[in-house]
Amino acid sequence: MPPKRGPTIFDAQRDQTLRGQAPLAARMRPRTLDEFVGQEHLVGEGRLLRRAIANDQLFSMILWGPPGSGKTTLARIIAESTNAHFEPLSAVSAGVNDLRRVIQEARDRLGMFQQRTVLFIDEIHRFNKAQQDAVLPHVEDGTIILIGATTENPSFEVNSALLSRARVFTLEALSDADLARLIDRAIADRERGLGELNVMLAADARGYLVNMANGDARTALNALEAAARSKAPALGEKRLITLDDIRDALQSRATRYDKSGELHFNAISALHKSVRDGDPDGALYWLGRMLDGGEDPLYIARRIVRMAVEDIGMADPAALPQTIAAQQAVHFLGQPEGELALAQAVIYLCQAPKSNAVYRAFGAVMRDVAETRNEPVPLHLRNTPTDLMKRLGYGKGYEYAHDLPAGRSDQAHLPPNLEGRIYYEPTDHGFESLVRERLAWREERQQRREREAAPARPGDAAAPPIHDPQALSGEEPQEWPAESAPPPPRPTRTGRRKG
Repeated sequence: MPPKRGPTIFDAQRDQTLRGQAPLAARMRPRTLDEFVGQEHLVGEGRLLRRAIANDQLFSMILWGPPGSGKTTLARIIAESTNAHFEPLSAVSAGVNDLRRVIQEARDRLGMFQQRTVLFIDEIHRFNKAQQDAVLPHVEDGTIILIGATTENPSFEVNSALLSRARVFTLEALSDADLARLIDRAIADRERGLGELNVMLAADARGYLVNMANGDARTALNALEAAARSKAPALGEKRLITLDDIRDALQSRATRYDKSGELHFNAISALHKSVRDGDPDGALYWLGRMLDGGEDPLYIARRIVRMAVEDIGMADPAALPQTIAAQQAVHFLGQPEGELALAQAVIYLCQAPKSNAVYRAFGAVMRDVAETRNEPVPLHLRNTPTDLMKRLGYGKGYEYAHDLPAGRSDQAHLPPNLEGRIYYEPTDHGFESLVRERLAWREERQQRREREAAPARPGDAAAPPIHDPQALSGEEPQEWPAESAPPPPRPTRTGRRKG
């Protein structure tokens, strides 16, 4: 491996040129903690990170926060405020060979000069498992101090082994006051900022820029520079930046959304919970945020269909076809026309009566399927396509509902080991209140059958006929001897107890 080339005069000239031509956000990057704006919860007086920097006691860390919140700047300040050598890498372009080179240089530097190396990996979430594993042993033995920067939740994107060896610090989007302070500083700074351009920023333009930057310092400063450099000097060599100038420079709000990251999951969660709580305003807002962030409308449509069956179900059976129609409209119309169908479906789900009875019933069924013995299908429910099956008793005793006076049968349909199980318990909400009434007959018939089948006891009076109103009057039953007591009652859909 050839020796590393040292800096030349051309490198110095290149660096000087880049410093002069770099974007405003890069030129105005704070160089000390005193210049650093925001993140008081991390670097404010007395905070752990500030004390560690002041005492030159560095440790590996992951800086997690939205774009433009100061992750790279903070990493540079940490390295420059201590005696450590700063080695930046971008996970977008670096590979395992780059990591090996940096680690070998860090070993040499530590051995020859007793100087530690801060390895800063920007967008560390883009490193795959093998690349992250390549760093792990050298973080553990102290050869390098790792500072990773990511906009994605480290819990999902960084190996647990690496996370256990690094502290995670969460950076927040800059406040409006923080952004305004950075903008004013850039306008006044003659060395690195726009001071030489004599920029004047109108008050409404300043407020609009702060609002539309959405907590992103990089977006705010670079838009300010674009507006300033495209504006010709006026009287007194002043450049007055108006609201229209900022609008032209920004074009659109800085969007904080990643359809493959944590914001994707947080936003769909907020939409789902807004629908469940019946809040159309909240639901429409989160729908709009997702669509504005570039979310796949068919993904949203699929989740809305899920909401219809999970949180509404039989309380409003029209909810499911409403959402399927919205999905078809999105598929047929595309964007932006199909987005209105999603909005309509969301509003419908919000106003619909809510019930998770179907969701709970099916969940209970699947637990029993998984956790109980899979008994054979009862004989009377089996198909009988052959004479042999008939002779074996298949279909024997089956009641054909259409031949019965009521057009329905209360015969058993569950295996013997699950006899009496009740999975679906309709609520009193919406259509389910009618469903509840329709299912009550089945329990009443079963209740009567149990009473008819109960064995007579010596000395008891004859049981009253089943049609006797007193038998179903709900009066307290007589005391039974403990040895012949009936089984404990079980719940019914209507809330009554059997027994």
